Amino acid sequence: MARRIFQAIIVLILAGLLGWFVLSTNAPKSHYAPKLGLDLAGGTELIYKADTSKATGDKTGALNSLRDVIDRRVNLFGVAEPLVQLESANAASGQKEDRLLVELPGVTNVQAAVNAIGQTPVLDFELVGTSTPAVASTTASTTPENYILTGLTGAYLKSAALQFSSGTGSAVANSPVVTLTFNDAGAKLFEKITSENVGRTLAIFLDGQLIEAPTIQEAIPGGTAQITGHFTPEQARSLVQNLNFGALPVPITLESSDTIGPTLGTTALHAGMIASIIGFLLVALFMIIWYRLPGLISAVALVIYLLITIAVIKFVPVTLTASGIAGFILSIGLAVDANVLIFERFKEELRSGKGAHEAVTIGFGRAWPAIRDGHLTMLISSIILFWLGTSIVQGFALVFGFGVIASLISAVGISRVFLLAVLPEKTTGAWRFLLGSGGMSMKNIPDQKNTNKS
Repeated sequence: MARRIFQAIIVLILAGLLGWFVLSTNAPKSHYAPKLGLDLAGGTELIYKADTSKATGDKTGALNSLRDVIDRRVNLFGVAEPLVQLESANAASGQKEDRLLVELPGVTNVQAAVNAIGQTPVLDFELVGTSTPAVASTTASTTPENYILTGLTGAYLKSAALQFSSGTGSAVANSPVVTLTFNDAGAKLFEKITSENVGRTLAIFLDGQLIEAPTIQEAIPGGTAQITGHFTPEQARSLVQNLNFGALPVPITLESSDTIGPTLGTTALHAGMIASIIGFLLVALFMIIWYRLPGLISAVALVIYLLITIAVIKFVPVTLTASGIAGFILSIGLAVDANVLIFERFKEELRSGKGAHEAVTIGFGRAWPAIRDGHLTMLISSIILFWLGTSIVQGFALVFGFGVIASLISAVGISRVFLLAVLPEKTTGAWRFLLGSGGMSMKNIPDQKNTNKS
């Protein structure tokens, strides 16, 4: 008995530490402060279509590079807690195109949000199939059919710098020149392209516009290229700045934008919190009224369940959305459902004349298969929803999945420890009432004259 009481005390101490962590990290400047999604904090959501039709090689790698570039660009402009994520084309979910979702909490001006991302240029190097393009081609808005993609794009760009020509060759003296330096992979690819295509024209496109079409004279090692074009110093300086922010590996087109005001977000947050509190209190009240002492213990276990779930949400961290709060509330019901299964099996053992400790042990054992299968099914469902769903569905699935795991710990582990620590060996006197329930009279629980030691 002393060992069981000691275990219950350890659980309470750990629960107290969790409670301290949850309460002490609510300050906005805390590293573990709750991170609110766009629908709760207010801000702007931008959805871009990613055109991967011309992407060569690893399409997934190009999309990941696109996400990293936009994320870097947004962070450079100081937007707090931005979210940049991909929604890849998926036949199972019915999505037919690759999309980029950008959420900017606190930014309620759509134009400011678009400007924050900016017109990051798409840089392409393409071989000319048969002939050198005329100068007039610089006004073309699309790549001609006789151009051959080389696979060398802005995704391989390491840095860009502004220089001024000394007047050698065909360049005009003091005209701006943009020098490009590729990363290691880009340098090898650039050297390979120039060594295998000496005498051919390597056209340089920026946002689909031909800006230069030099002829390859020899292999160019070192990963450095120059764009002379017809720039003014201001245009060249702006180009260098944008390229250093990150050239997009694939072009993007703004499909839709949506703005949520801070007042609406605050209202949604308060409504979700109130719904969570009311739902928890009603569930706890029902358990106490119907199952009495075991119900009270389950309410304590539910409090610990809440602390576990909130601590995980803060520690991971999980960006909390309205759909995530819905998943959180739903997982409370799942935790209660497990306790109901356990307590009903526990009552059956009490009716058969077993002692309280023996009834707890057998009741948990008989309820475990149903609890295990139910939680496993819910966990698989949350994984599938997170894998195939959009960002809104993913927010629900992630919080619900964490709640399912915390529910299993709470119902099977914590409730059992507390019951074994509190219940006596014999159910006599007042214990008969405390272990009864709304649908079970005191007379249905026989007195236990024997003591079961375990």
